[in-house]
Amino acid sequence: MMRPAPGPIPHDPRRHLRLLSYNIQAGASTARYRDYLTRSWQHVLPHPDKRRNLEAVAELVAGFDIVALQEADDGSLRSGFRNQVQFLAELARFPWWSHQANRKVAAVASSSNGVLSRLQPAEVVDHKLPGAIPGRGALAVHFGTPRQGLLVVIAHLALTRSARRTQCRYLAELIGDRPYAVLMGDLNCTAGDPELRLLFQRTRLQPPPLSLETYPSWRPRRAIDHILVTDGLGALSYEVPLLRVSDHLPVALTVALPDACRLA
Repeated sequence: MMRPAPGPIPHDPRRHLRLLSYNIQAGASTARYRDYLTRSWQHVLPHPDKRRNLEAVAELVAGFDIVALQEADDGSLRSGFRNQVQFLAELARFPWWSHQANRKVAAVASSSNGVLSRLQPAEVVDHKLPGAIPGRGALAVHFGTPRQGLLVVIAHLALTRSARRTQCRYLAELIGDRPYAVLMGDLNCTAGDPELRLLFQRTRLQPPPLSLETYPSWRPRRAIDHILVTDGLGALSYEVPLLRVSDHLPVALTVALPDACRLA
């Protein structure tokens, strides 16, 4: 794999894909640790700031081809009963979108993975991730033919290492030895942690060549949001856009598609 440049490069839409992953915290704002307590009401009640935050997210993601979202609300009280994945797709003019509802607290709050795409998927499949506490999932988005096409998996892994290890075993089975695959999401661990090393050993996914801190957004210290690609894809640029509307920063990667994958 080529070593990516630490920033944006000229985009060739015929051969490049611009990918972005973002845990949007259901549109809520968190600017310091104490906000988790003092602004906890945002996680159960709607507020105009959430719409403004989502509009800022839409402005950012409009420049990308495939966007992975985590902690998007699919229509509950706290989001004003708005599906936030659909809302972003419409604002940023993405022709294809899908969401995976994972955890719901009555009608008060819900948490979903989502995908926005400018390419038409051949198939989108929901996978429930294993774990002692239910409510984690992976969204598998297939583009093109099964072997030479592209598989994009969007996941939000558990907080405990034991659960993440079990979930990474599941993801390794799902991805297998595909030459053209991407795993995007809030994985709640760094590339050097044992659970991700297991994933690198059992698939063709590669460790990221750059460690880019994304959490917490106001003083990033942990590289836990990832876009991991297989050795069949060329990673050209890797960056962290500085949009601070969530407690995470987004992460972006531009990949070069080999001819076989592009034609598939």
